[in-house]
This record gives sequence, structure tokens and C-alpha cells, in this order.
Amino acid sequence: MEKDIKKHIRSLRLGELPAEMREQLKEARKSRGWSQRELGRRLGIPQMHVSGIEAGKIVPRFDTLLDYVRSLDYDLVLVPRALVPAMMALIREHKASSVPGGEEERPLYAVSEDEPETKERRSDEF
Repeated sequence: MEKDIKKHIRSLRLGELPAEMREQLKEARKSRGWSQRELGRRLGIPQMHVSGIEAGKIVPRFDTLLDYVRSLDYDLVLVPRALVPAMMALIREHKASSVPGGEEERPLYAVSEDEPETKERRSDEF
């Protein structure tokens, strides 16, 4: 019976990382001013491996991808599909705020200077 089950299970291994992800990894590396060799040194992998990942010729193991992403000050996160649009909006806003002349970065719960600061009594306050 075990042999029958294995016949129906297909490997879902990617042929390459998605192009957009590879481009973002490359941009993140370059924004830090790191060469492929420098990133490889930090990760403990050869420069040729970094080049292969960025070119889509190599699909890294999960632990290597996680180290790669985290070394660039990013992270991999599972997000429910329903929240993807909200996450993408937050990412776009973050990128815009870090561009010179872009939006000014502000705390998530900041009160605008134009709005008067009012303190409403909460029902649990006495």
C-alpha cells in the first residue's frame, strides 16, 4: 500500500524562485553595498551559488533562503491570502517613506498635527 501512495505524490519543488523575489533579493543586496561574494561570505556559501540563486538557476534549500533573506534584514512570513492586499499596501507605504522626498515616516497610531488631540472617556474608565 505504501508504494501506491508514493506513486500519487508528486514533488512540488520549484524550478526557480519567482522572478520578482529574485529581483527584490538582488536589490536588497545592492542597497547594502554588498557584492555577491560578500553576501556569500556572510552566508558561508560560494559566490557562484549566490549568482545562481539571483539568476534563477539554483533553488536554495529553505534554511539557506531563510538565512539569505534575514542577512538582508528581511524575513519570510506566512500571511493569510485575505490579508495580502493590506500587507502589500503597508510595504508600498514603507518603501515610499524611505525614498528621499517620499512620505514622511510616522508611527502607526500617530495623531495628525492638524487634528485636535481629544481624549474620549472609555467605558471602562471611571
